[in-house]
Amino acid sequence: MIRAAVIMAGGLGTRMRRTDDTAALEASQVAAVESGMKGMIPIKRPFLEYVISALADAGITDVLLVIGPGHDGVRQYFTEEAPPRRVRLRFAVQPAPIGTANAVTVAADAFGDAIGHEPFLVLNADNYYPIRAFRALAAEDSAGVVAFDRDALMREGNVDAERVGAFAVLDVSTNGTLRGIIEKPGATFDLAGETVTWVGMNLWAVTPAVVDACRRVPLSSRGEYELPEAVSLALHEGVLVRAVRMSAPVLDLSRRSDIAGVVERLSFVEPLP
Repeated sequence: MIRAAVIMAGGLGTRMRRTDDTAALEASQVAAVESGMKGMIPIKRPFLEYVISALADAGITDVLLVIGPGHDGVRQYFTEEAPPRRVRLRFAVQPAPIGTANAVTVAADAFGDAIGHEPFLVLNADNYYPIRAFRALAAEDSAGVVAFDRDALMREGNVDAERVGAFAVLDVSTNGTLRGIIEKPGATFDLAGETVTWVGMNLWAVTPAVVDACRRVPLSSRGEYELPEAVSLALHEGVLVRAVRMSAPVLDLSRRSDIAGVVERLSFVEPLP
């Protein structure tokens, strides 16, 4: 069973920083938004506490936060103000926000020999995933991805067809393995059509073979080193990647207009990281 997880929290929060006059935010939420630290947006507690608590509920014992150079407030909060009790938390700084594959290599280097040669989970800092998704993905020590049912995401979460285009469409075989990835498809095809069934929301199980692919993947057309493209490279080289199919919602906290809905949906949750 996988016991370690990496939370990618080093992004710039570009979409969250965009002004939105329709989003009524509290002063503490505005401060977190403008700092670029989406994971520190307060629900009742900072959003990251809910994510770490869910990981702990799923049996994860080691969590590494990949943060940016200007995110010292995250480190201070979790080391001085509210240290987690159920997980061992450590930090790694991604010098520049140059992509999720680079964040994975930064994390693997920070884990070192203790964990860096073992599989670990990788997830976004601005998504609240179901605990059962963590459990299912961590159940086996092999590469994997959670393939979320598109209709469940749209029906039960806050992900619409447009937002699906900002994540990834997954090609899953009948035996539950990943065959291919279309990263950030945008409007290239009908995201509400029957050809789109499984969506990748950046929840991965990463093995040393995938980390190696992350070190070698070329820059994407968007000018970043991207984890889905590294996984595609690993697939091409014969690495088997599980696709854990799941009908469940994911809460996406990437825009100011998302905050009120996420606060409402998590109002009944008491995080215990």
